Amino acid sequence: MTRASLDKQPHEVASMFDDVAANYDLTNDVLSLGQDRRWRREVARAVDARPAQKVLDLAAGTGTSSMPFTESGAYVVPCDFSLGMLRQGKKRHPWLPLTAGDAMRLPFRDDVFDAVTISFGLRNVQDTGAALREMLRVTKPGGRVVICEFSHPVWAPFRTVYEEYLMRALPPVARAVSSSPDAYVYLAESIQSWPEQAELARMLQRAGWSKVAWRNLTGGIVALHRGFKPVGR
Repeated sequence: MTRASLDKQPHEVASMFDDVAANYDLTNDVLSLGQDRRWRREVARAVDARPAQKVLDLAAGTGTSSMPFTESGAYVVPCDFSLGMLRQGKKRHPWLPLTAGDAMRLPFRDDVFDAVTISFGLRNVQDTGAALREMLRVTKPGGRVVICEFSHPVWAPFRTVYEEYLMRALPPVARAVSSSPDAYVYLAESIQSWPEQAELARMLQRAGWSKVAWRNLTGGIVALHRGFKPVGR
């Protein structure tokens, strides 16, 4: 079992996700108490994919997150750097154009996609700024980015309870439902070390995105950030 460290070496993170690929979706459903389904619905609303639009779904894993976009009539490209995840996705959704790719060096031309989205994957990228700039590069002028990521509860008492769950309750639950519980210890640590909501918004602005905004889901356990590529850029 590979246990990635918080310096997020790409080969370590990819190998870790290869190890958990088979039961990843089920484990997430259990650990989030079913909330991940609601969060993904909110992502789909924010992306607002339309027929004939092109959507890039980064850190798509097995392709589960891409299904709402295909159902809207958009052409979606699920992209992930874990080959284990992509293999599982191909078994479940053989018609999806699952693509291997690194968020810091995307294998796409400039100005291709109407929307780029990434859910619960940005914090696992080694260089967040480079990934945000790559997302901007492959997005059409006027297009949008939607980022769904674990964040930090805004109400202090709830934040304390949540952090206790992450570091004390999550590992034994992960041992019960996952064959690779150490991976979920890393994921809990990566959530704690992730920037606050306002800082991620500033990172988006520094990368060149405009009209950046965010809203909290489930009290700030998750934050949904959105931005637009300036026209003429």
